[in-house]
Amino acid sequence: MARAFSVYMRIFQRIHQKLNWSGRRYMAVILSIFAIGYIASAIYHTVKPLPKGLDFTGQLRHANVKFLADQTYLDAQGQQQVDQHIFKEIFQLIDEAQTTIVLDMFLFNQEVGASKVKQFPLTQQLTDALILKRKLYPTVQIVVITDPINSVYGGITPQHYRQLRQAGVDVIETDLKPLRASNPLWSGFWYICCQNLGNNPEGGWLSNPFGNDKVTLRSYLELFNFKANHRKTLVVDTAQGWKSLVTSANPHDGSSHHSNVALVVDGPTAIDVLQTEQTVANMSQGSSPFVIMGGLAEDKSLPQVQVLTEKAIYDAVLNMIQSAKREEHLDMAMFYLSERNIIDALKQAKQRGVNIRIMIDPNKDAFGRQKNGIPNRQVASELNAVGIPIRWCDTRGEQCHSKMLFKYNAQQAEIILGSANLTARNLKNYNLETDMRVLGSVQAPVFKDAGQYFDAAWTNAHGRQITVDYAKYADESKVKYWLYRFMEWSGLSTF
Repeated sequence: MARAFSVYMRIFQRIHQKLNWSGRRYMAVILSIFAIGYIASAIYHTVKPLPKGLDFTGQLRHANVKFLADQTYLDAQGQQQVDQHIFKEIFQLIDEAQTTIVLDMFLFNQEVGASKVKQFPLTQQLTDALILKRKLYPTVQIVVITDPINSVYGGITPQHYRQLRQAGVDVIETDLKPLRASNPLWSGFWYICCQNLGNNPEGGWLSNPFGNDKVTLRSYLELFNFKANHRKTLVVDTAQGWKSLVTSANPHDGSSHHSNVALVVDGPTAIDVLQTEQTVANMSQGSSPFVIMGGLAEDKSLPQVQVLTEKAIYDAVLNMIQSAKREEHLDMAMFYLSERNIIDALKQAKQRGVNIRIMIDPNKDAFGRQKNGIPNRQVASELNAVGIPIRWCDTRGEQCHSKMLFKYNAQQAEIILGSANLTARNLKNYNLETDMRVLGSVQAPVFKDAGQYFDAAWTNAHGRQITVDYAKYADESKVKYWLYRFMEWSGLSTF
């Protein structure tokens, strides 16, 4: 970088000497060249080719599918309770694995922010489970893929990374540079000046935005790109066959009280999940090849499951909403909802007579800090105005972190569930995301369980207060509405 800059300066000096420009004109030319370079970089990195294997649409495969949910609620005595199932299932699957464990998780750290709530130690529990598996079965291939936010982009070395690597577990931090820029106003500059700077976990001198350890300026320079490997998947082989899991839940202490959802799928769907994770491992120059198996039998009486990543999720979500017919039902549980085409599709579906219910996070809690409600309260105002029923999750420090759409009629049902929020960043080939789409008879257990989960939360059944009326967090502020629209359009946001 320094050598290139020196070359450029020598060229400019020769031009200056030959043309005898004034200093002001010379500086104007330099600034113009840098401005053109910045704009070109900003544009290119929003549309550049993706690594092969991203934006993936898998085959529809018949499989047994199980629905899981974590819920935080107030009981009849007004006490907060936490009912969790997802990580119990993850630990069980790790225990049952015979030759292969491939885990990809976004937030995998012990930070809790400013939260005063006593959290569950999910990070250490998962670390201990993987290390124990490695000790008991040293030939099992164990690969953990995660996002560089957990090391603050190389500014620290997390203790659980060291523990896992010392035990022989392959820990891969995703290389995000090949991904497109979701915040081009910053990334246009970053790709020119800073992408090759590296980092120094021993050289921190600035406050850590997530914890106590000091970090370098370089951590902040990369953080402002606002891009992520946001996936949450697990693949294992068991004595009963291959199993795969997608979820909205993170093994993150600060997220351990969040409400979340998950799907566990038996059989050949694992082929597609492994294929999508191999892409991320290759992109990040990590891991030996995963075993991609084939020829697994399918029971045609079971629901069909399809693996979707990145923009393929967006296409499937839009199709689900746009194909909904009069009198069909569409239920949504979502942490962030902001993407404009999806919002327009929901309004049009309402006009067609689709029965829509939206259960959404009020965007007020973030690890002990108060948020301002953007974008959900502004989007909810827009949808409420056209008659779509809205209920807020009654959060008390935690987040309503689920990401699920559920469409059904008297015969058929469809679910899309996984890591992706309904935002431009999550759906338009910026973040890495994984969802599963499930199709089948409405009588299948996965759809019955998902329906019971949603109905119970919507009505506060069984003495559990989970949701509150729209009026509680309604926000009709036009200033905040247009601020949300600008943030969604520009990428200057964390949603």
